[in-house]
Amino acid sequence: MFIERPPWIYRVLFPGAIWRIPSEEKCVYLTFDDGPIPKITPWVLDTLDTYGIKATFFCVGDNVRKYPDIYQMVLQRGHQTGNHTFNHIQGIRFWTKNYLENVRKASEYIDSPMFRPPHGHMRFLQIMLLRKRYKVIMWDVVTRDYSPHMTPNGVFNVVKNYTRNGSIIVFHDSLKAEQNMKEALPRSIEWLQEQGYEFKLLDF
Repeated sequence: MFIERPPWIYRVLFPGAIWRIPSEEKCVYLTFDDGPIPKITPWVLDTLDTYGIKATFFCVGDNVRKYPDIYQMVLQRGHQTGNHTFNHIQGIRFWTKNYLENVRKASEYIDSPMFRPPHGHMRFLQIMLLRKRYKVIMWDVVTRDYSPHMTPNGVFNVVKNYTRNGSIIVFHDSLKAEQNMKEALPRSIEWLQEQGYEFKLLDF
């Protein structure tokens, strides 16, 4: 549970970050990290179109640089995007100056007021400085679709077991997540719809 839904003690380490948008309505916010890439992202977009859902894609700047047409496809289909650094780096492994420069470089390709740190790791000073420009979006449910130790059914069960009103749910449009995500995403969407959840778009 520590990974799938970060506990309050972990959340307090990131003051001002948005983990969930509490609501009395049955609604969720679907997000995707690490793209865009040609092999996965178009499939995700087609799947979301099938169910009439909009989502937020936290994009790696270097992927946007390499695949600008895929990035434009995300925007043209009515989805939102966010900054996920230029090289998908962990803040705790970099000096704050270098980390912020990596985020700034990504912003040359991703025009968004939203930022999500790769792996959810940042130094305290990094989040305090990034908050001056961005809404720092974390998550309430991470599906772990990227893990080689997970199965598609395991990913689906994470969604079933941890989603609640206002949850921000994370999947990944990446090669590591492909096998799990391609089976679990449609099942998860259908289950959430059956439970009466409305899919809302993060929009800050």
